[in-house]
Amino acid sequence: MSSTISSKDNQGSGAFIRSESAFRNFISPEPDAPFPAEKGRYALYISPTCPWAHRTTIVRIIKGLEDIIDLYELHPSMGPKGWYFSGEGSSLPEDPLYGFKYLPDLYKKADPSFTGPFTVPMLWDKKRHTVVNNESSEIVRMLTTAFDHLLPEHLREVNRPGGGLYPEPLRSAIDETNSWVYNLINNGVYKTGFATNQQAYEANLYPLFEGLDRVEQLLFLPPPTEGGSLGTQLRTYLLGDHMTEADVRLYTTIIRFDVAYRPVFLCSLKSIRHDYPRTYSWLRRLYWDQDSRDTNGAFNKTSAPYLDAYGPSYASARHKKVFGGQGPLIIPRGPAPLIDQL
Repeated sequence: MSSTISSKDNQGSGAFIRSESAFRNFISPEPDAPFPAEKGRYALYISPTCPWAHRTTIVRIIKGLEDIIDLYELHPSMGPKGWYFSGEGSSLPEDPLYGFKYLPDLYKKADPSFTGPFTVPMLWDKKRHTVVNNESSEIVRMLTTAFDHLLPEHLREVNRPGGGLYPEPLRSAIDETNSWVYNLINNGVYKTGFATNQQAYEANLYPLFEGLDRVEQLLFLPPPTEGGSLGTQLRTYLLGDHMTEADVRLYTTIIRFDVAYRPVFLCSLKSIRHDYPRTYSWLRRLYWDQDSRDTNGAFNKTSAPYLDAYGPSYASARHKKVFGGQGPLIIPRGPAPLIDQL
């Protein structure tokens, strides 16, 4: 999915329903494809606080695509017109391709009739001057394999530890994990935090923590084997000894949980650091790993510079979504430290 606070209210029920991504084209390694994989042709537009965009920047670094796909960073929080370039912090002052200040202007360039939502991440084709795709899960899959013929041997999926981020033997398990993690956790925090009445809030709060309980239990089990039994051994990653796409997709929610979702989105039953020790250990290993072949430092590089911006960004988003931007905006601080050392 992609990040937007433009969503439907389920007929006044107070429930948050995420809008679907609109652009669903694919980059292919085939040279005659409509969107062929070429060095320097594509740009990835992101905001560093958006978890859906965050998963694409992690994979971009894991795969060593920094010199192949440009990264254009917007302001950490939305403005009145949506995502925008501010020139503050690591945000570019303006779109480097066309000089635009607002992301919606790029969408309108691709399709003047498009009315939104104008989301990140967004993958742009600089040759055809159009949006390729704005669905984060599909962008992740493209980055995982489409550019492998341009990469050195050790970065190609077939040569990565465990067979890569989406190895054939684990695809069914990865897809199943992604499905419930998305429904209960990735989107569950939004359904909780953007609820506008008590019933909708509680209807999503408890399933969210059931999902987190399930992650904690999953990290206690041995890797799946043919005919294997469940035990008490600990997994290094969600599905075994090697990192997969499932770890990337869960990480971007968990790294934001104690600093943003718990205090801002009222996901307050438990905290990751105090109530989910195995999940917190998994999180810290990914965050502090700055040089292994598994991560290429991607989790740290894409999280550490922005960890203290998550709280303010989500406070601003909830203030707009739930309260219409009216009244005082209070930004919670902490926890201290934002994440513990290993």
